[in-house]
Amino acid sequence: MPRATGSGMRADVGDEIVVRGAAPGVIAREGEVVGVHHPDGSPPYEVCWSDSGRVTLYFPGPDAYVRHLAHTSTPDERGR
Repeated sequence: MPRATGSGMRADVGDEIVVRGAAPGVIAREGEVVGVHHPDGSPPYEVCWSDSGRVTLYFPGPDAYVRHLAHTSTPDERGR
């Protein structure tokens, strides 16, 4: 279950970004957060997209949410 979307989003390295498609329940794109630029976990994020393997700087919109995965992050991992 997503915890936050759009501007209220928070993520850690290793979480997944999911962007919903135009049809209900359809996932248009997903990727792994590989970089977080703010200590509080707010956007933008560096995301490695599963469909292309490309890493881009991503500013999430209201159609995106974070899938928080079970992991541990250290303060040093944030901001990378």
